[in-house]
Amino acid sequence: MSEQSTGTPQVTQAMSPAWKRIETARHPQRPLPMDFIERIFTDFSEIHGDRAFGDDAAVACGMARLAGEEVMVIGNRKGGTTKERVRRNFGMPNPEGYRKALRCMRIAEKFSRPVISFIDLPGAYPGLGAEERGQAEAIARNILEMSRLRVPTISIISGEGGSGGALALAVSDRVLILENALYFVITPESCAAIMWRDVAHKQQAAEAMRISAPEVAALGCVDEIICEPPGGAHADQEAGAGLVGTALQKHLAALRIMPVDALIAARQKKFRNIAQCYTEG
Repeated sequence: MSEQSTGTPQVTQAMSPAWKRIETARHPQRPLPMDFIERIFTDFSEIHGDRAFGDDAAVACGMARLAGEEVMVIGNRKGGTTKERVRRNFGMPNPEGYRKALRCMRIAEKFSRPVISFIDLPGAYPGLGAEERGQAEAIARNILEMSRLRVPTISIISGEGGSGGALALAVSDRVLILENALYFVITPESCAAIMWRDVAHKQQAAEAMRISAPEVAALGCVDEIICEPPGGAHADQEAGAGLVGTALQKHLAALRIMPVDALIAARQKKFRNIAQCYTEG
């Protein structure tokens, strides 16, 4: 017996431009922070542990060389397989991940090495254990200490830059974002669940939140948009890494010639201005 039609046509929601960017930023083949680090830097030597609780598998830190210059590199790790992604909390750091990153930043400061961080995470890990171990304090501490590090700092948002979890690694002299990357205070799904009580409104939320690279650049939240190869960074990972490497060398050369006190003053002024609110009259 054939199925009877109800007479009610089904409506398929067209994908919004904002949601297309989100799907590109979350593409399963999109290069992760460690993919960029392995292609751009040489002699990467990983540093483990926060010297307080443990070694967070969601964060990698280590000394490396960029075109022969020694730097400290930090990147969150998402993992490739399902098992690896679970082990790494899908790239969402615990407090010990942020404390490990801060420990490495202080090592870099001690030896006058620039700090370069790669960010692709939806937010900090929200588990009970993370909250018990001081997730909010760890994020706040990183934001404070990064604002006054006495070395050049550069952050690259390569996929998702989510909430305070991303900001804890992005209070830098230069914040760069890839063309198809995102920078947001909350995921569109979570925003839709709060504002409309229905995650089905995620595309509407994505449009309203203004989280794409051009939009956050217009708001002054990032300093440069790095172009991606045609089709996105996942279409040609080598070319994508080359573009990021070129941008890093350009900005690092400019930051190296600035006096340290001027560097810190400019960094702090930039982030104070981002938070400013202007009213008419």
